[in-house]
Amino acid sequence: MEKFDVHILGCGSALPTLRHSATSQVVNIREKLFMIDCGEGTQVQLRRSRLRFGRLNHIFISHLHGDHCFGLMGLISTFGMLERTADLHIYAHAELEKLLAPQLNYFCKGMTYKVVFHAIDPGEQAVIYDDRSVSVETIPLRHKLPTCGFLFREKPVPNHIIREMIDFYHIPLYLINRIKNGEDYQMEDGTVIPNARLTIPSDPPRTYAYCSDTCYLPRITEQIKGVDLLFHEATFTTSELARAKATLHSTAEQAALIAREAGVKQLMIGHFSARYEDDSLLLKEASAIFPQTILAQENLKIEL
Repeated sequence: MEKFDVHILGCGSALPTLRHSATSQVVNIREKLFMIDCGEGTQVQLRRSRLRFGRLNHIFISHLHGDHCFGLMGLISTFGMLERTADLHIYAHAELEKLLAPQLNYFCKGMTYKVVFHAIDPGEQAVIYDDRSVSVETIPLRHKLPTCGFLFREKPVPNHIIREMIDFYHIPLYLINRIKNGEDYQMEDGTVIPNARLTIPSDPPRTYAYCSDTCYLPRITEQIKGVDLLFHEATFTTSELARAKATLHSTAEQAALIAREAGVKQLMIGHFSARYEDDSLLLKEASAIFPQTILAQENLKIEL
């Protein structure tokens, strides 16, 4: 099975603590790295993860609160010191380029690579990245600033050839790719060998949805229905429901309700408020509604 891993670099909320780092994740799909959010200190956490810096070419920023983007300048500068040459693509609200341009001009003159900004509309559901392995689309959310989540959809891979059957029927090499992609094989005497006899179906494509920061928003369940893994913010417990509503955040119970309604396979909660010394309180609340819930934590790797 091809690699599809989610690495948690930080899962805290805005107020720094000694227990959690600011929000950031890396998704590894077939050895291509995609970063989601880049809170302060992300480059240190990236070092700890032992992921290869050179394979990170795309960064997606959900919104322009500092705990989701203050780490960008440090990361960009570090890449320059490492004499990076590949372009670094950043997908975010258009305001981010205006904010970073003066800092780049001042701190990063003469860099060996380009930072390419891609303006996105957080309020619109749209595919913002697409290649042979994966597509990434925005999930419009509701928070104090324009905010979106991101849905990673793996592309299907061709079926796997059964080498013994290819040799048995003496199938020419130039037909192999067509057979991988589902074609039957017709022999010279007209006999048709069904594709199911020649190949093994590939594994079904996997999906990952990232939803932070947002208030309780049931409409997103249609877009994320059935995903393999959902990350949903759970900043508060239900005892702080009034605070959650006022700040446009979610409780652990609400995250679990979204997961249950969407029929996801697994829920991971994070973006924990600094007020909680014990994150298991949030896990207990979510698990009571959606048992397939896990806590995000720094240096956690989830293999899909």
